[in-house]
Amino acid sequence: MFFSRSIFSFKKPSYLLLAVLFFLNALVIQNTYAQTVVTENGRLQVKGNTIVNKNDKPVSFAGNSLFWSIAHNASNFYNAETITHLAKNWKTSIIRASMGVKEQWDSGKGYIESPDFQKQRIKTIVDAAIANGIYVIIDWHSHDAENYQKEAITFFTDMAQTYGSNANIIYEIYNEPIHQTWREVKAYALPVIAAIRAKDPDNLIVVGTPQWSQDVNIAARNPIEDANLAYTLHFYAGSHGQILRNKAQIALDNNKALFVTEWGAVNADGNGTINKGETKKWLKFLKKNHISHVNWAVNDKDETSSIINVGKGKAGLLNNDLTASGEFIKEIILKWSAK
Repeated sequence: MFFSRSIFSFKKPSYLLLAVLFFLNALVIQNTYAQTVVTENGRLQVKGNTIVNKNDKPVSFAGNSLFWSIAHNASNFYNAETITHLAKNWKTSIIRASMGVKEQWDSGKGYIESPDFQKQRIKTIVDAAIANGIYVIIDWHSHDAENYQKEAITFFTDMAQTYGSNANIIYEIYNEPIHQTWREVKAYALPVIAAIRAKDPDNLIVVGTPQWSQDVNIAARNPIEDANLAYTLHFYAGSHGQILRNKAQIALDNNKALFVTEWGAVNADGNGTINKGETKKWLKFLKKNHISHVNWAVNDKDETSSIINVGKGKAGLLNNDLTASGEFIKEIILKWSAK
């Protein structure tokens, strides 16, 4: 009997210990999965030529850009379900809401003529990004933003006042200047930045650069004075290679941070075949220099840069009905580590 009681008394605490260890392990796992991208990294800050997280660690995020919000089929994707799917199934850590400002083809739906409509469309995406714990770029998607400086100030003042307390927010105040000089872009940007900073002194601001946001080297030599600002770099692997990376390196060497708010694996016109070799070189460069990047585009338009097959809409995204570009980009984002 003594022997039997000894066995029982030995086994009982062992089972109890295992139960406690199992419970603690479950808590650790639960807390790990509860950590979102933003809770883990916090508000992004520029430090030298690098963007760092709340712990001053260099970070590089990978995500998706929505197509022009003024496009006829944009409503298929400007909704919370799209953002939730990308965050959960693609491990997208950053989304870009590309708000059309004014284009000849926008049928009056751009921000200039339909401000409330566009603002609500963007807020839907921002709210969904916050709910999913990922970063969101609020993009003034224009090629001639200097013509709408007053409207940009009004819009970004509203966005900063509404969302400035959230660490998720990134302001992109000029998508792609084309023929404008850096002097013209800078003259547009300074009052817009001041308006944002009056409501939100902390979150990251990204400024477009001349020649389709490629001349980052020029901007870096005559920079904007702001403690938390990066310069926009756009590339398409089928059209842009080492020459553009050299420009980017000049900006980095001038101690300026870069952010790729738009890129594609195909040609600059959105078509052509996937250039995997050049894409690999670009991704290596971005990883080495801790540069975040957002792929163009979440769309089902008939062009090879679209990630969803033609006409399939949101259902195509949710059902993984992807183009060759979509499958290629999804794999890149899934495997990308912020560290």
